[in-house]
Amino acid sequence: MLDPLLLEVLVDPIDRGPLHYFEAQDLLFNPRSATVYVVSEGIAVLIPSEGRVVEGAELAELQAGLDGTPQTGALS
Repeated sequence: MLDPLLLEVLVDPIDRGPLHYFEAQDLLFNPRSATVYVVSEGIAVLIPSEGRVVEGAELAELQAGLDGTPQTGALS
C-alpha cells in the first residue's frame, strides 16, 4: 500500500501526468499511454524502463476500473 501523502505527489515519470492507483494489484496506471508501474513493498517503481505497456483484456479491465481508483498528482 502506498502512503496517502505519496499519492498526492507521484506523477508519471515520462509525461508528468497523474496516475491511477490500483491497490489490490499494487499497480500505478497511466491511461494516456496504457502503461503500468508496479508498487513493491509500498515503493512505487517509477523508472521508465520498468513500466510495462498493457493491451487487450488487461487494458480493458484497468480502464473499466478507473472511476473507483485514487488518482495521483494532486499537488503537482
